[in-house]
Amino acid sequence: MTSLLHRITRRVCLLSALAALTVATGAQAQATLKVTTIPEEAASEQIRKFGPLVKYLERTLGSKVEFVPVSDYPAAVEALVNKQVDLVWFGGFTFVQAKLRSGDKVIPIAQREEDTQFRSVFITQKDSGIKSLADLKGKQVSFGSASSTSGHLMPRSFLLEAGLEPERDFKRVAFSGAHDATIASVVSGRVDAAALDITVWRKFVSENKVDTSKVDVFYTTPPYFNYNWSVHADMPAAQRERIAKALLALSSDNPEGKEVLGLARATRFVPTKADNYKGLEAAGRSAGLIK
Repeated sequence: MTSLLHRITRRVCLLSALAALTVATGAQAQATLKVTTIPEEAASEQIRKFGPLVKYLERTLGSKVEFVPVSDYPAAVEALVNKQVDLVWFGGFTFVQAKLRSGDKVIPIAQREEDTQFRSVFITQKDSGIKSLADLKGKQVSFGSASSTSGHLMPRSFLLEAGLEPERDFKRVAFSGAHDATIASVVSGRVDAAALDITVWRKFVSENKVDTSKVDVFYTTPPYFNYNWSVHADMPAAQRERIAKALLALSSDNPEGKEVLGLARATRFVPTKADNYKGLEAAGRSAGLIK
């Protein structure tokens, strides 16, 4: 009798353990993948841009995906470093910041093909008399966010190469916080010139949101590596590989992929690695933006 009760008890315990494991596995499968981005554009534009991607990832990964906007560039860094989100669209410089801040525990998994040869542009009103970087001396100049690769770090780096120290040589240095705000600051005349992401500029021009007969580019930088999708190193490798595979599989040959890539201003996503951004880290240190 005692032996029978022992066997029954063991079986009940085993079934309870299996049930608990099943519930835990199901909960893990249903866990929400949280996605965010550096806020280089207005919140409404971020939601519009990333909505179709969220739906694509939900379908491809078979799990719930949620887009979680953040307030500024440093918040995007902290969100991934502290594992409050799972997947982040970083600029090259914010990736470097996150990598250093996390002790090399942030991994880039994909970038746009365009990001292997990225550029920034400097814009001004056409009647400003500014024709070159040298003409910026004594002028009011705006960057985007202080943590922006294309809106601050690399433009500053090329200014320094040209012998211009913004805080010394410009009448005023401003930070707009986002690329669309940067354009607006030049259009409105609040500043004489500004630097920003070339793809955002091209988007505004193509959508007739800026009159190039009045405001246009006067300098385009040399190319550099920029944006990427990054995850935390503590994410299970299998999940990381599934996400990377989904991003790399996007194709403009079908309506879904064409919409997602179009909103990302991308022809396709390609693999990337941390070494691609060593030049940005060196530029950050040279410009005094990384101590």
